[in-house]
Amino acid sequence: MRLSERLGVTRPAETPAPGTEHQPPAPPVAAPPQPPAAAAPPPGGNDALGKLKERAAHELFTRIGARLNDTSLSEQQLHALVRSELAHVVEQEKVPLTAEQQQRLISDVQDEVLGHGPLQRLLDDPTVTEIMVNGADMVYVEQHGKLARAGVRFASEEHLRRVIERIVSRVGRRIDESSPLVDARLPDGSRVNAVIPPLAFNGSSLTIRKFAKDPFKVDDLIGFGTLTPEMAELLRACVEARLNVIVSGGTGTGKTTLLNVLSSFIPEGERIVTIEDAVELQLQQDHVVRLESRPPNIEGKGEISIRDLVRNSLRMRPDRIVVGEVRGGESLDMLQAMNTGHDGSLSTVHANSPRDAIARLETLVLMAGMDLPLRAIREQIASAVDVVVQLTRLRDGTRRVTAVTEVQGMEGQTVTLQDAFLFDYSAGVDASGRFLGRPVATGVRPRFTDRFDEFGIRVSPRVFAVPDRRPLR
Repeated sequence: MRLSERLGVTRPAETPAPGTEHQPPAPPVAAPPQPPAAAAPPPGGNDALGKLKERAAHELFTRIGARLNDTSLSEQQLHALVRSELAHVVEQEKVPLTAEQQQRLISDVQDEVLGHGPLQRLLDDPTVTEIMVNGADMVYVEQHGKLARAGVRFASEEHLRRVIERIVSRVGRRIDESSPLVDARLPDGSRVNAVIPPLAFNGSSLTIRKFAKDPFKVDDLIGFGTLTPEMAELLRACVEARLNVIVSGGTGTGKTTLLNVLSSFIPEGERIVTIEDAVELQLQQDHVVRLESRPPNIEGKGEISIRDLVRNSLRMRPDRIVVGEVRGGESLDMLQAMNTGHDGSLSTVHANSPRDAIARLETLVLMAGMDLPLRAIREQIASAVDVVVQLTRLRDGTRRVTAVTEVQGMEGQTVTLQDAFLFDYSAGVDASGRFLGRPVATGVRPRFTDRFDEFGIRVSPRVFAVPDRRPLR
């Protein structure tokens, strides 16, 4: 019987995703290296391959363990060193492996030493948009808008904890029993959330929302069906005319992606200050100052909140303030900034409709503890916010802009809204369950278009044209 049959290895070697063949792995943790536990073998196989991986990992650490923290080595050099030494280790094992098995073994051990263990292949797969670890032996992924269980698992809870600690330590965060949950990021900007026991009852939980290595541009969103060309033209004009825009949507609807696209419309030469919990925005302009909040240290001191950063940004001479997400009292400071000369600010908020977004902002301002009357809060919102862009994740897994709404002002005690675009749900779905509709103009020309004239911005008449829905004869 061939070795591949005895080991139960039947999956082919994986090909690196396009554009990642020569991409170096993330830098190693500065702590003294410890031999990691080997990833568990594929379901249905035996432990022979796992034990071989473990021996190879230990031997590799014996040969080059101290050099893993050598700051004089670049990532590319460290990557080449590990592959070279691993090849020697595998040869010394004297186990008759096929070229395919040998390459797979080297790749797996390399992921353990320099990467993120069994998650590394999922991180390298461009079709995977989100990774959800519910415990050492339960890993799910989102692909093409659908959830599915991945064919990988961790060797143990300790193995999973090591990967989590490796991720969070690289961005200066910590996770332990005294701080059992943390928000962090990967070097490429992907968002990471981790929760460990005692809060995570069934074992450590890890969620990674991946970011595209090449940021999506407006043409990409049009191609995905998220935007229409007419809507993109209007939003570009809104940003160039320095209107204050709020991107609203639920979790996982693509708010940060759309915020990236909107920020790309900001003209060169303007000073942009971005404020985030964990740096995720991928602005392409040169004059950008990126600020990131900081959690308290082990003594509970040293915390720098989003609100502190918003207040400080007003002293930094910003032309634009971009807040990754408002979720607390910082919303009051942001609204005040919008009302006091910092036009063209952008932010996101969690809400399911434009009307809900206004109500959500009211609630967040109340969290600032200023004891303001509700009418005063609503007047602040109506005066500060010009446009609400609503994103929705539909049942077919697609993410669409379902409304572009103008905030017109106050009528009595109510903030008045007027839709410029609405998603056409009446078009129904196709045989595969995909929505056939698209955002269409309501035919109402927003009042903020008067601002376009001040800036000399022209939008084509087709932007506000109502589509002809008469049946064909």
